[in-house]
Amino acid sequence: MTSRILAALAAAASLTLVTSAIACSVTPDYRVPTNLELAEEAELVLLGRVVGEEKEAEFWKSSLLVEPVRAIKGKAPEGTISITGARLDPPLAWGADGMLSNPYELAEAHPDSYSGACLRRVFPRGTMALFFLERAPDGEGWRPSGGPFSRWAEDVLSEEAPWLMLTQLYVEVAAAPESARKAMLEAERAELAAMADDPVAQLIAADIARQLAGPNETWHETMAREIEASRETREAVEAIEDAIGDVVGEAPEPGLTQADAMEDER
Repeated sequence: MTSRILAALAAAASLTLVTSAIACSVTPDYRVPTNLELAEEAELVLLGRVVGEEKEAEFWKSSLLVEPVRAIKGKAPEGTISITGARLDPPLAWGADGMLSNPYELAEAHPDSYSGACLRRVFPRGTMALFFLERAPDGEGWRPSGGPFSRWAEDVLSEEAPWLMLTQLYVEVAAAPESARKAMLEAERAELAAMADDPVAQLIAADIARQLAGPNETWHETMAREIEASRETREAVEAIEDAIGDVVGEAPEPGLTQADAMEDER
């Protein structure tokens, strides 16, 4: 995780990329939205299948074509929709990585989010995903909701996927009065946490606990924590290397007996 966050920090810190359309800039007080906040803020949460793209000369102006399966929040659009700023992943035979979301990762975004644009932009044809969306400024299409490093688009390949189950819960909780939300989350978390022999239930309970803990830390806090963790790891490795060097330095030369080594020390 540390290397991924540090790579993202580098991407966010280098604000001199070719165009702001494909770079991201976050302020020190920026907070990645929690999954509950993501569900609350999205205008449309759509389970949809990727069916194509509308290409433009500049790839960041391309649009992903998605066929709605059903709406988790909002009204499902009629017919195929376009999502600006996203595109198809080339076929695997052409060298694409074809990376799908880890179905058991519920905290971090898809790995493509930790690159220049700080949002997932590339999707394999045929994948089904949960899209958190808002209307594009022109009113004709849709665009990602949630901001940098959010889980705005994650692959969901079955109705039993943990992320789909969580999203349905968070949409329901976000629609409830604010005074009732904590109790709803606590009840669901307690029920899942009691399923000690079900590792997926434990993962879901852990994510609900993260929502109960409140907003994510600021970007400045994330940066400081990850850099400190990296420094501590580096110091630990250096200490191990020094200890190994000391042991190697004290070992007798090959072919020498213990008596020879003691004689040399005199």
